[in-house]
Amino acid sequence: MREKTIEQKFRAAVKAAGGLAVKFTSPGFDGVPDRLLPDGKMAFVEVKAPGKKPRPLQLARHRLLRKLGFKVYVLDDESQIGGMIDEIKNSV
Repeated sequence: MREKTIEQKFRAAVKAAGGLAVKFTSPGFDGVPDRLLPDGKMAFVEVKAPGKKPRPLQLARHRLLRKLGFKVYVLDDESQIGGMIDEIKNSV
């Protein structure tokens, strides 16, 4: 399965959950993951092809975002989508 396919399924699942999954771009600050906004909660989601891992710069951005208090996920399998959305929706 390609990354694009997982990303499409992810966006559809977020929309069905009442959220908004938008592509987050930040010129001059590479490596920032996509973001997810269900039920007034915000988390960052890095979508990868199955078995692919984030690049070192992406991992550095993930650490920074976590340090700032955000949840950050790496999504590389469509089976992770439902649990991820539930965890975000149920977070404090």
